Amino acid sequence: MLPWDAELAGRLDRVAIDSKLLRDNPLGDPHRRPIWVYLPPGYDESAVRYPAVYVIQGYTGHVGMWANRMPYRQPFIETADAVFASGEAPPCVVVFVDAWTAYGGSQFVDSPGTGAYHSYLCDEVVPWVDARYRTLANREARAITGKSSGGFGAMITPMLRPDLFGAFATHAGDSLYELSYVPTFGKAARLLREYDHDIQRWWADFRSRTSFTKEADSHLLILLGCAACFSARPDGTPELPFDQKTGALLPEVWQRWLDWDPVRMVDRYAEALRSVRSIWIDAGTRDEWFLDLGAAEFRAGLARIGVPDDRIHFELFDATHAGIDYRYPMSLAWLAKRLAHEG
Repeated sequence: MLPWDAELAGRLDRVAIDSKLLRDNPLGDPHRRPIWVYLPPGYDESAVRYPAVYVIQGYTGHVGMWANRMPYRQPFIETADAVFASGEAPPCVVVFVDAWTAYGGSQFVDSPGTGAYHSYLCDEVVPWVDARYRTLANREARAITGKSSGGFGAMITPMLRPDLFGAFATHAGDSLYELSYVPTFGKAARLLREYDHDIQRWWADFRSRTSFTKEADSHLLILLGCAACFSARPDGTPELPFDQKTGALLPEVWQRWLDWDPVRMVDRYAEALRSVRSIWIDAGTRDEWFLDLGAAEFRAGLARIGVPDDRIHFELFDATHAGIDYRYPMSLAWLAKRLAHEG
């Protein structure tokens, strides 16, 4: 396994998109965003139009991290390239989308606390790609995939926009919130004692020093960020779904989070989900957020509403939440074989 960059059989365009929807966003984050577009081998020598797979990231992920190289593993850009170079799957355009915010992520939803990131993805990024690259511009030839928060985004986006996405893959996607989020609330309340039970005091401290140097940082960042996405007040202020002194649930705020739980969205969006042509679901059996149980419940929900078994790949495997990037090219190949291709 070479520790250096490998030459691609295809081509990666590292470009940028100027978003009107992200201008003047609540956090003052850049509206000009990087976007990476992978073009498969043969793209430059043909006039063929290709299906497209959109790749979104987990919390604190940004597009530049797709080039990170871990020891003895290749980054997804290279393993994706190998899927097509080897002939394992028919070629696709692969689009790496950036949805970073000052809080570390957007959950790919529209919120007064972060900005219009769902609309950015669906109404700006997709048309931008279709206008500049030879894609097949229809839902039967378009998929979305991601891990963790990206897996959550991959689940909800085809529910909300079945006109755009006809297939998806979720790797340990956020779901079954009573297991994945509630256990963290008590710990967060304890950590907030140091900050007079005020997460904004922690946030001010976090921004004043080197990040992730205190135990509270990794726990509180995702809760603050998700509150900004799921339960921001109209003025953009994030409202936590639990009492910051006791950790007790605040039912009305918590319900706003539950409304975004994919396992609870299944019945509301049953028609959209039944229209999806291919769904990949997986997670590690030792996932720290219990997202293997969330994956199983989401799979059960699909069966309940009548999504045919032959459209679904469901798999639990021995792993935690980390180190599962080797699964990405598997789902990519599976989706590529099931998307519509020209001719």
